[in-house]
Amino acid sequence: MIYLRLIWSYLKIGFFGFGGGYAMLALIENEIVTPGWITEQMFTDIVAISQMTPGPIGINSATYIGYVAPGVSSPALAAPIFGILGSLLCTLVVVLPSFILVRYAGHYIARHRDSVALKGVFSGLRPVVIGLIASAALILMNSDNFGSTSSDITKSIILAAVSLGLSLFTKIHPILIIIGAGIAGYILF
Repeated sequence: MIYLRLIWSYLKIGFFGFGGGYAMLALIENEIVTPGWITEQMFTDIVAISQMTPGPIGINSATYIGYVAPGVSSPALAAPIFGILGSLLCTLVVVLPSFILVRYAGHYIARHRDSVALKGVFSGLRPVVIGLIASAALILMNSDNFGSTSSDITKSIILAAVSLGLSLFTKIHPILIIIGAGIAGYILF
């Protein structure tokens, strides 16, 4: 049944998604795109929309995939009520591991924060998180985001560089930079 498969996928994402949303992207893509619940283009769109909406990427994607996957897996489950049920299940399941970890491990971590073993665990997790975030960057470097021609790629890189420069070296609000980049992207492409 699709709901059990969704629960299992989002439990794995919740348990092994260290480092936040971008670090979870590779795992989310593997769990969601590979079974065919969404296309690569839809995944790219989810990432873009998740950046514009409140909340973490993992939770936003869980809500969206939970809504879409039942209808994709079976036309009999295409009614909105099945999508809403899927959204609720996936959203709750993806936050469940974090809730349990914070609830029970938080007290232990606070009590043993000076422990050499605990410091070693967190030191070991840092490079893993950096690798997962780098993996997310590579996943997003595809033709859906940068175009397929050298002209499109060049325009995308220039737009990204200008946006980064404005963000780093001016006091322009990031929301205005995002809106400006969106308008420029619409005009250029």
